[in-house]
Amino acid sequence: MKVSVIIPVYNRASMIRRAVTSVLKQTFDAAEVIVIDDGSEDDPSSTLSDINDDRLKVIKQKNKGVSAARNLGIEKSKSKWLAFLDSDDFWLPSKLEKQVLFHISNPRILISQTDEIWKRNGSIVNPKKYHQKQQGEIFEISLARCMISPSAVVLHRSLLSEDGQFDPNLEACEDYDLWLRICANHPVGLVSEKLVVKTGGHEDQLSQKHWGMDRFRVYALEKLLQQDSLDYGKQKAVVETLMEKLEILKNGAQKRGKKADAKHYDNLFNKYIQKRLEDEIAIYET
Repeated sequence: MKVSVIIPVYNRASMIRRAVTSVLKQTFDAAEVIVIDDGSEDDPSSTLSDINDDRLKVIKQKNKGVSAARNLGIEKSKSKWLAFLDSDDFWLPSKLEKQVLFHISNPRILISQTDEIWKRNGSIVNPKKYHQKQQGEIFEISLARCMISPSAVVLHRSLLSEDGQFDPNLEACEDYDLWLRICANHPVGLVSEKLVVKTGGHEDQLSQKHWGMDRFRVYALEKLLQQDSLDYGKQKAVVETLMEKLEILKNGAQKRGKKADAKHYDNLFNKYIQKRLEDEIAIYET
């Protein structure tokens, strides 16, 4: 089983070496490690120039965002299995080996993740109970918040052909969007050991950069409703989550005095109230 590892980076020259080294020192050898420099101004490739390993490839592109960077890495990769690593995170040595063994033992499962250690501003923090990693059919519990971390994932390339790649139109929550599309049709495996160190607290994180992250989740949820494979139960769960997030966005816009935004979210909220009623009526008429 060969695995290609894709690491997007933007202006993180001080972090990229740690991420790359953590992959190159795995107890199971990655087939290739592809770093996509997304138009960085601090030249992260220079910090990797002395690494003498044929598996390492650095590809530069104009700044297009993390989704486009990951998609380019997917396009340039050669293996049937793919793994992703954010440039500010790193792997513990046996991460890839244990996921490979998991997939060999569970050949019908095409995506898995590991548990992770969270560090914020250099200190280990404990995730909330609702962040606890889950396995199996996790579509509905993934609607409220992203339950899969890119840095923890190994997946089969066929999933990206079937369900699409990362959406470059999303400035944030691009992983939430992709995982929901995949989880709607596939179970997720879990290696319950903490094998990824996920760091946070720095200013360049997308979650720090953008206000109102639910804006991006609403976009992703509306896309989901266009997916023909969603059964009635899943469609209903998506609509319920949409309404909850639209209510939050409407209230937030009102507090900030953004009347046009508040009206927009209120109109969308009413649209999905109507859809919910129509769907319930349709069940009794069939």
